[in-house]
Amino acid sequence: MTPADLSRTVLHAVRRAVDEDALRAPVPARVRVERTRPGGSGDYACAVALQLAGAAARPAREVAAILRDRVAGMPGIGRVEVTGPGFLNFTLDATADARVREALIHDVRERGARYGHGDALAGDRLHFRHARDVRAAVTAHALAAIARSQGASARTGCDGTPDPEWARLGVSVDAAGEPDGTLTVVRPVPAGAGAAELLGRLGPDAARWGLLRPAGHDRAPLGDELLVQTVANPLFLVRYAHSRTRALTRGAALLGFEGSYDEDVDAPALMRALADYPDALAAAARHRAPDRLARQLEDLAHASFDFQDCASPLPVGDEKPLAAHRSRLAVAEAAGTVLAGGLSLLGIRAPEHL
Repeated sequence: MTPADLSRTVLHAVRRAVDEDALRAPVPARVRVERTRPGGSGDYACAVALQLAGAAARPAREVAAILRDRVAGMPGIGRVEVTGPGFLNFTLDATADARVREALIHDVRERGARYGHGDALAGDRLHFRHARDVRAAVTAHALAAIARSQGASARTGCDGTPDPEWARLGVSVDAAGEPDGTLTVVRPVPAGAGAAELLGRLGPDAARWGLLRPAGHDRAPLGDELLVQTVANPLFLVRYAHSRTRALTRGAALLGFEGSYDEDVDAPALMRALADYPDALAAAARHRAPDRLARQLEDLAHASFDFQDCASPLPVGDEKPLAAHRSRLAVAEAAGTVLAGGLSLLGIRAPEHL
């Protein structure tokens, strides 16, 4: 069960409790679950009972108990506890984990670069308007792409004459006019540099990463550290993690096999990063925050490297390709697919070779 699955399960329990008149409170649009903190109980925790207690006019622990009874025994959930002032703590069913991992990898492999795309903003018509500043333009363009990945119709507009150099950064600006949907004025801290200067010094990919990776209220570091070819540079880390998965695919082809998830692979950090990606992408769209997507790609890249260092997807020495190698390769390739898809939404290339 992924965090998104668990969130939907808890939300269904809230709706059921309300429908059965066991709970009188408005049903939230979504329910947030998060990893249990060190020393906590179970795998995930949820504070929805505390959120509903006031409207329900009942103690949060009573609300939590009502929801616990409607979640306990659901597929993928092993145990549900009420802790503290009214937290729900979930321990997942270990016997279901292998099926969840298999479904996750198959989902990534089937959907490809569109893995994580959803309908969180379905039906929304969005207009991102920005000042004549390179960071604002790049941010608006990325936000439009991220919003479209969640089902929205999105366009951009500039307050002033667009800089023709923006086209070299992959930025296109729609025709000026009144917004035809929800207007968002994009106002990150100005870049302090023009497009031509950034392109000449950094190139389009490093320039876009440098402008998008910091939160909008933070200044964008746009120094030569963006060009350093080591994993200390987050952009290089993410792109190298992608290219390394492509190298594994080429190496496997030379050995006469390809990735196929034929047996369970225990890679908790990497599986968690893959499973969390859709929620991170949806959050980036909802909060108008492309930096959230960039940070998720960094987490995924770190997990990908750790996995490959611990369990080689390719045979070593005189080993013959086995089901274990095919399955590990499938997991590594899934990580590469998601990294490439996320970079594409940020307008950044994912090269096969670095």
